[in-house]
Amino acid sequence: MPALTSAEAELIDRYLDVVDLLGRINPAVPGDTYRGLRAAQALVGKATALRDALTLMHRRGETEVHAATLARALRVLDGERRTARVTVPPETGA
Repeated sequence: MPALTSAEAELIDRYLDVVDLLGRINPAVPGDTYRGLRAAQALVGKATALRDALTLMHRRGETEVHAATLARALRVLDGERRTARVTVPPETGA
C-alpha cells in the first residue's frame, strides 16, 4: 500500500464505498430490486461521506489528486474488480 495522507486514505475508502453500492444498483447486472433499493438508500450517506473527505482534503491544502499514488492504493484494495461491477458487461454472443 502506498503512503497516503489520512485524508487520501479516507477519500479512497469512501470512493470504494460508493463504487460498491453502485455495483449493487447496476441495472445491467442480474439481481433483485430490493437489493438495488437498499443500496440506493445507502448511497446518499456514502456520497455525503465522499464529499466530506474531499472537502477535508481541500481545507487541509491538499489541492491536487495524486492519481498515480491513489490508483496504486485502489489496486491494492481490489479497486479494479470492484469498479468493474459498475460498468456494462460485455455482450455475450447471442
